[in-house]
Amino acid sequence: MPKTQKESLFRLIKSLSKSEKRQFKLYVNRLESNNDKKFIALFDLLVKMSVYDEQKIANSKIVKREQLSNVKSHLYKQILVSLRLSISSANKRLQLREQLDYVYILYNKGLYEQSLQMLQRVKAQAIKLDERATEFQAIEFEKAVQTQYLSKTNFDYVSEIATQSIQIASHNETTAKLSSLALLLYAKNVHYGYVKNDKEFRDITTFFQSHIEEIDLDNAGFSESFWYYKSHLLYSILVQDLLSAYKFANKWVELFFMSPNMIELHPVFFIRGHQHLFEILYLLKYKSKFKMALERFEATLAQPSFPKNHNISPYIFMGRYNNKINFHFLEGSFDEAIPLIPEVLNGVVQHTDQLDQHHIMVLFYKIACIYFGAGNLQKCIEYLQLIISDKSLRVHQDLMCFSRVLNVVAHYDAGLDYELETQVKQTYKFLLKMDELQAVQKEMIRFMRSLTGIYPNELKQAFRQLHTSLKRFENDPYEKRSFLYLDILSWLESKIENRSIGEVIRQKASLLIR
Repeated sequence: MPKTQKESLFRLIKSLSKSEKRQFKLYVNRLESNNDKKFIALFDLLVKMSVYDEQKIANSKIVKREQLSNVKSHLYKQILVSLRLSISSANKRLQLREQLDYVYILYNKGLYEQSLQMLQRVKAQAIKLDERATEFQAIEFEKAVQTQYLSKTNFDYVSEIATQSIQIASHNETTAKLSSLALLLYAKNVHYGYVKNDKEFRDITTFFQSHIEEIDLDNAGFSESFWYYKSHLLYSILVQDLLSAYKFANKWVELFFMSPNMIELHPVFFIRGHQHLFEILYLLKYKSKFKMALERFEATLAQPSFPKNHNISPYIFMGRYNNKINFHFLEGSFDEAIPLIPEVLNGVVQHTDQLDQHHIMVLFYKIACIYFGAGNLQKCIEYLQLIISDKSLRVHQDLMCFSRVLNVVAHYDAGLDYELETQVKQTYKFLLKMDELQAVQKEMIRFMRSLTGIYPNELKQAFRQLHTSLKRFENDPYEKRSFLYLDILSWLESKIENRSIGEVIRQKASLLIR
């Protein structure tokens, strides 16, 4: 049995809160006949395990090995039933689906009038929650019921149902096309990255324009507007049009604030919209708007009505700390960011099962940058080594590239000359193996290759030459993202001017009036 299948039950149990475990025990013990059930004993054993151990289960003799698969499947199902019962009272979407289930039950009992009455409540709630798919399902079922109960329904009402069905189908088709486009754009970003030249720009623009659905935003529902803004945002990010990306990220976020009930229904989308907004404001160096958006985001997360569960928790964690750190980067306040590090590391431990390796390594890279800016080079190198030593394919190539470059820079600043040549060679080899090197990376290769042959008294001139070479890419639409990972220009300026990198960044921040 594959590892993921073996551990799915264990991971589900580990995701349960104390109250959910207590609710499950109450649920399964509600009948006296359940007291000696094997699946309850298996549940108690798995709760006590810190790591999944099938041999320990076999040694417990709770269940025979040949029965284990069936008992685990039954336990898995019972946990899901218990969770549905415990959270349905607080989850409006689950309540809506439950009401629709009751409609089917009444219909199957031949109670058509009661079924139709409940359908009206389902439709009204679906409209309120902007659950167009459920609304369409309810109307389609209502048409079926009406064929059994038509004698008591006037023609005008039946005609209205038929019209509603066609209108909702059209809305749902538009939403489906927009959400599919957003998915394809996201997939292109993950697999191919941002556009790197004019040809890629033309190709992605042609693709986007041939797939985008234009909608009447004044009369569009929440879902249509959301997917429309998201599609435009993802396209803008792909082509690195930051002003357009800011426009649609802001529209995405404001859409939620104009419909506050949707924040509770779609908290992950709410958080993701803010993550995009913060990233773009960071790239635009728009500190004042970044600060205001971060304060409003934090205030919304702190509201009692904001959902807090196992699924949303890692998004809250990443959204909060990623952007707190980025704000310190904008200010150049590296020393003030150090107290955040223990909180970040504690959060990584808490959410290890839910965070993918890339996002964990992004946090490690940010911690390394904090220590680098604060002058603690040994700690900086320590966290960079955690990234460099990761052999999985789940860490993005750009992150690995700039981790290695920063590692060389940190070794140089720390005066670790005996290790510097080895680090330069390893980084040089890695950069040569990278797919489709960008101009900034090519300049870094040339500099790395010459670094070991430069005499100490020639270094400052070499730094000036590299700074001149890289400066021309700072506002290049296809190259400027490279400076997001590593502010190599500020570091070079600190070397040329004999100042700390924090001082250089703080001075730059003070000159920005935005």
